Amino acid sequence: MENSGQGRSGGGGAGTQDEPGDRRPKRPREGGGILMGRPFGVPVYVAPSWFLVAALITWVFGGQLDRVLPELGGVRYLVSLFFAVAFYASVLVHELAHTVAALRFKLPVRRIQLQFFGGVSEIEKESETPGREFVLAFVGPLLSLVLAGLFYLGMRAVEPGTVPGVLLAGLMISNLLVAIFNLLPGLPLDGGRMLRAVVWKISGNPMTGTVAAAWIGRALAVAVLIGLPLLTRAAGGSEDLGGVDSLTDALLAAILAAIIWTGAGNSLRMARLRERLPGLRARTLTRRAVPVEPATPLSEALRRAGEAGARALVVVDPHGTPTALVREAAIIGVPEHRRPWVAVSALAQDLKDGMRVSAELTGEELLDTLRATPATEYLVVEEGGEVYGVLSTSDVERAFVAAMARTPSPGRPPS
Repeated sequence: MENSGQGRSGGGGAGTQDEPGDRRPKRPREGGGILMGRPFGVPVYVAPSWFLVAALITWVFGGQLDRVLPELGGVRYLVSLFFAVAFYASVLVHELAHTVAALRFKLPVRRIQLQFFGGVSEIEKESETPGREFVLAFVGPLLSLVLAGLFYLGMRAVEPGTVPGVLLAGLMISNLLVAIFNLLPGLPLDGGRMLRAVVWKISGNPMTGTVAAAWIGRALAVAVLIGLPLLTRAAGGSEDLGGVDSLTDALLAAILAAIIWTGAGNSLRMARLRERLPGLRARTLTRRAVPVEPATPLSEALRRAGEAGARALVVVDPHGTPTALVREAAIIGVPEHRRPWVAVSALAQDLKDGMRVSAELTGEELLDTLRATPATEYLVVEEGGEVYGVLSTSDVERAFVAAMARTPSPGRPPS
């Protein structure tokens, strides 16, 4: 799957959008499992849920090996475990294809995570053009198809009915299924991102493409819920609807359908939120500020700010150059009777690289800039370098939450 824009792209399973509990525009947490390495500088994590699915694959594939190669005995489970690891290595190749394409298009990738239903590549920005969106989504299934072809050639080169032959056949089929599943034309799958790109290209509106692909994704979720158990039964996977196999098929279908339905809904919601993000403007959210010298008592600085109708204090050197910002939280923490004896320099945070932001920043560009350098206040400057004021993250957070509150839930028409 492919789901970029501070979201996720998954191969072999469906991903979901991140929804931080406080919904602040801050840098996302790292982690999410055991760190396995950093190919292309992107951390790869194995989630705890992977061990559960690895055990499940080992058990199921071991049962199949017992029917094909009964002479293996208990060794079949070691062979099955090798298959589980090799299959997820193939999923990692699928995700690395997304990652390399994203980095080629200068889109930051937060991490890759291998989990219960495949893997996810967390790409932090949207593609700028429908063509790039299509390529970014297509490369994952394409690599899975290439792997399926390579495993097929390997299977033809070894003796049938042997352990290598069975392993290569299983890897060929599994990669083929991963490619086919991810090419289904509905969000949040890779095929849904490709459909979104096509509709975006035709309509000229990415939101139109998202809506079309998300609703088809919901239809796919219903089709998976109803059709997967019937399909496996018709293929001989479950002869008795009341048996354990039938219950397993139904549970698997329900889980897959829920993931696809939720992912499609989240895609709709995030797209509608992005439509409102341009309303976040650094210029309109910036507080007016007054310059003060480092030794200025806090009470005097606040008096000057009150007279000027300002809500922020900027510490300047003798030449008038800003050097620090007085933190609002620190001001609140000083009792009023102590303020004449406290210099503003004791409450200030030195200006660092990244704490000067342009007054012209809007929407996702503004949020990305603030994420890059976490702070409580930022100095807002004009294009010529003149000080415009101070931007508080608390003001940005309130505006962001207000935008989310105005964003309709998936399935509800926008207001």
